[in-house]
Amino acid sequence: MTTAATRFRQAYAEHREAEGRRADPETLAALPYLEHGPFAREWAVRARTYEAFLRHVIAPLARSPSPVWERGTGGEVRAARSLKVLDAGAGTGWLCYRLNAAGHRATALDWRWDRIDGLGAAAAYGTLLERMFGRVAASFDSLPLPDQSFDIVVFDAAIHYAEDLARVLAEAKRVTGAGGQIAILDSPFYRRREDGERMVADKRRTLASALMELNSIEYLTRERLAGASTGLGLAWRRHRVRYPLWYELRPFVAAITGRRRPSRFDLWTAARS
Repeated sequence: MTTAATRFRQAYAEHREAEGRRADPETLAALPYLEHGPFAREWAVRARTYEAFLRHVIAPLARSPSPVWERGTGGEVRAARSLKVLDAGAGTGWLCYRLNAAGHRATALDWRWDRIDGLGAAAAYGTLLERMFGRVAASFDSLPLPDQSFDIVVFDAAIHYAEDLARVLAEAKRVTGAGGQIAILDSPFYRRREDGERMVADKRRTLASALMELNSIEYLTRERLAGASTGLGLAWRRHRVRYPLWYELRPFVAAITGRRRPSRFDLWTAARS
């Protein structure tokens, strides 16, 4: 029997290919710094969030005295500066490529293995890295991974696809070690729930039914994120990102034209106690 999840994955891959998002090696190597093509403007925004993630999450943990302990080649126990990162909802794995190239150990997890812009497309990174990063085909609401096995769990343009946000966050916390971080990048946040619901209604009018068949949360608000974190001990912090001017002007344009207020991305983090 074909499930809603299977239909969604197939429809989503077809939709992405129709948009022209089939990943080629040259584009994959450039992400998130894509300077040309129809998606360059979109990636100019995502590159700013990625840089904020490096600045506020990766760099502080890498500088800490002992982010990870490991045994050296001579048997000595030493503090490793390399961080273990789980990219949950990784798509092509471009973020894992960047982190592994910088000396960290990132693992890409996604429930799509297609070669359009799913984990299958990540094979192109094998020629660019000394050691290919791990890829896991699974849903992030049930991670097939050991407890406290990562320093960082990052959801990059992914967590708004969750159907049960509390469960997804609980799984992220479970696999994050004490002192680690959970980060949310490039998911739509709204100040008001009403604006998020208007966005969902717009999507339902314009997208194929299979793409809206899952009961995904679609967007976040500060209140929704806090509510799903109840009992998990996760206190979320927003790091406002300076995006290109055209992006920052969108609320003013919406007010002038009478359109709904747009979402923001930004970087949201929570420390794992």
